[in-house]
Amino acid sequence: MVKKIQKNGSDNKAAAQAFNSPLSGAIKDSAQQIWLAGLGAFSKAQEEGGKAFESLVKEGLSIQRKTQAVAEERISEATNKVSSMATDISSKASGQWDKLESIFEERVAKALNKLGVPSARDVDALIKRIDALNQHVQQLGGKAPAKTAARKAAPAKKAAAAKPAAKVAAKPAARKTTRKSAAA
Repeated sequence: MVKKIQKNGSDNKAAAQAFNSPLSGAIKDSAQQIWLAGLGAFSKAQEEGGKAFESLVKEGLSIQRKTQAVAEERISEATNKVSSMATDISSKASGQWDKLESIFEERVAKALNKLGVPSARDVDALIKRIDALNQHVQQLGGKAPAKTAARKAAPAKKAAAAKPAAKVAAKPAARKTTRKSAAA
């Protein structure tokens, strides 16, 4: 332990001599200048700090406005894309609904046909046939018949009224022809 203290003492003397040398003076002067330059920079920063802060705030505000404009543009583009996609999807869906509706109508028509319910075409054909028979009766009998019940009835009643009306119109015409032939 005694040896260490003696070494430290001799090292301190060497350090003190090196500290007083011309090189150490130059280092001290440089350190002093660096310190003073730092103090000057700090003073300038305090003086111009307010101006620099205001300048930074203005730049930040400008950047924020530009960013918001770009973001709004992107949102607008995204909204347009989504709305066009929604329109496409709705048109495709309506097309599918139309297909489904036509398939349903065809199946219902087939089922009604199997049950013996006349279709709209059948009713129209019967009405035309009734009109033709009425004209034929009119030519044979010479008087104008009353309009058929099938023409005045509602479309739902047309199918039910068409067959009996056709039979009724056909029977008197047949009876008149048989009476005339029997009388002759």
